Amino acid sequence: MPTESLRDVGVALVAPSGYPLDAEAVERGIVRLQQQGCRVLRYFDRERRHQRFGGTDAERAAQLMAAAADPDAQVVLAVRGGYGLTRILPQLDFERLAASGKLFVGHSDFTAFQMALLAQTGACSFAGPMLCDDFTRAEPSRFALDDFWSCLGGATHTVEVAAPGNPPLRVSGTLWGGNLAMLTHLAGTRYLPRIEDGILFVEDVNEHPYRIERMLLQLLHAGVLGQQQALLLGDFSNYRLSDYDNGYDFDAMLAYLRAHCPIPILTGLPFGHLADKATLAVGAHAELAGDDAGWCLRMSRYPTLKAAEAA
Repeated sequence: MPTESLRDVGVALVAPSGYPLDAEAVERGIVRLQQQGCRVLRYFDRERRHQRFGGTDAERAAQLMAAAADPDAQVVLAVRGGYGLTRILPQLDFERLAASGKLFVGHSDFTAFQMALLAQTGACSFAGPMLCDDFTRAEPSRFALDDFWSCLGGATHTVEVAAPGNPPLRVSGTLWGGNLAMLTHLAGTRYLPRIEDGILFVEDVNEHPYRIERMLLQLLHAGVLGQQQALLLGDFSNYRLSDYDNGYDFDAMLAYLRAHCPIPILTGLPFGHLADKATLAVGAHAELAGDDAGWCLRMSRYPTLKAAEAA
């Protein structure tokens, strides 16, 4: 989406989970948003900290509700992840949040908000960049920022992946998911959507392959995976193997899951705790097609900046 198209797009910044560590980086990220033509609306106080959170539970819930009520904001962007969103889910008015027409964006711990919003109202949100670190990096990913604005500005959005070794398929359904630890954390609660015939995507960081396997098996045994058309694996990085693993690694874990899950499992999704991340419309309609060379994910029927501006 060209920079000139972003003139006067209001981006409300909220910290519903952790607080940002680097003050200079925060200011750099805000300047970068402004240079792209956005009006930045600060709903978080960089100096406000309560334990490991960006404010008390009540303060962080109030940030989200106030940002959603701001007529000058079209996008509500999470400052960072960490932990804390599940503490405030009961304090949020999801009907009001959905009715605001705002485009809520984030990943990691923000998955809890996105799943609750979808479960409670059916409203879409966006799994995409956050202020930290996507806009604050000294050299931000051009792919991530271009893909972000392209998704929010277009009626459809496509992610193409060149990843050999995946099973051939052609399916369609509701696209949903996010951080794997948050999805398993919400399992069995009113905050995890009950999606049938969907396309589920997952990612995580600092999780050993056996922990990834354990969480996915929990979703399998809970009946979640069996109701999906396909499972997309994003980035799983920053873990350590040891001699104790005795040959058990990510590939071994993947082979085991593919042998025991009743749905296709695809790898290569550029999403997660990495710089070059795609933006995904959570709750959108998606068409997924692939062969041994790679796959393509096409999203549609989700809100855009035009709709947010009109609201």
